[in-house]
Amino acid sequence: MSKSLGNGIDPLEVIDEYGTDALRFALTSGNAPGNDQRYLPEKVEAARNFANKIWNATRFALLNFDDEPDFSKIDPERFTAEDKWILSACNTLIREVTENLEKFELGIALAKVYDFLWDCFCDWYIEFVKPRLFDAAAPARLEAQYVLNDVLIRCLKLLHPFMPFITEELYQSLYKDAESIMISKWPEYDPAREYPEEEKDTELVISAIRAIRNIRQEMNVPASRKAHIVFAASGRAAAVLRDAEPLFARLASASGITVQNDKSGIPEDAAAAVVDGAEIYIPLDELIDFEKEIERLSKEKENLERELSRVKGKLGNESFVSRAPQKVIDEEKAKLVKYQQMYENVTERLGNIRKRFDV
Repeated sequence: MSKSLGNGIDPLEVIDEYGTDALRFALTSGNAPGNDQRYLPEKVEAARNFANKIWNATRFALLNFDDEPDFSKIDPERFTAEDKWILSACNTLIREVTENLEKFELGIALAKVYDFLWDCFCDWYIEFVKPRLFDAAAPARLEAQYVLNDVLIRCLKLLHPFMPFITEELYQSLYKDAESIMISKWPEYDPAREYPEEEKDTELVISAIRAIRNIRQEMNVPASRKAHIVFAASGRAAAVLRDAEPLFARLASASGITVQNDKSGIPEDAAAAVVDGAEIYIPLDELIDFEKEIERLSKEKENLERELSRVKGKLGNESFVSRAPQKVIDEEKAKLVKYQQMYENVTERLGNIRKRFDV
């Protein structure tokens, strides 16, 4: 912006249209110490959308709380895997945001809060707990209310330095007659709130739901058409997927699921995806466009070939191997094994379809 060129932006006009918090968010987002910043109206609009998102999430929480829920009666033993997942993820968020604020990395701190609230909290956790909240007689309903309230309060405090007005308003609506959020205690990282196993389990379920949704979307399968889903998994992953059947029915349009140790009995023309810990197959004989499935798998194969080439190049580079920490080298080796397995599965799947349909 230049005053002489007359292309300056009047912040009061932006505030009138989008709000003060949205402007503050946009000016902080993507900001790094010592760097110039480019003003983009799209960022202010995105910030306003984010403000609407957390406003609606708080309204949803308040609508599904009893008049005065007695959280002193909660039983932590009744926390579900998704409860522990969001508590643990929020705990990690507190540590990371605090560390970045102390290093004056405001843009990074804000991005972490944004990603957590939009994706983990609003898009996933709220969807997970809706059945428990909507049913007054549901087991662990009070625990769901507690976790929803606890995580929301902590996130509002983390967001307050960036968006002070909306966070104050929402904080007061959750804590009637409370002190101002600006003088409330800053959230602190608590090692006792770490649940690594439940985090891993829930991330598996989320990855599987995303993979199923992606397959259906790429094949233009409407959500109203249910499909049976078959998982090839073993050990803890198999148990986690079985327990998550209601989530797959509600969030992935599954008519039912089968979890087995191998691929026996799975139709060769089943649509397939691979996530960390499981293979996913969806028999879609009447719903699938096989030309599009071949195109999708061909693109996935090309992407995996590029990733394999990149990882092999790194591990074959003597300079990288001699200088990189052992942890980084081990991570690249693990990626190589993972990508190789995914590549073999995709190649097999592609070959089966072409063989069956003479493509």
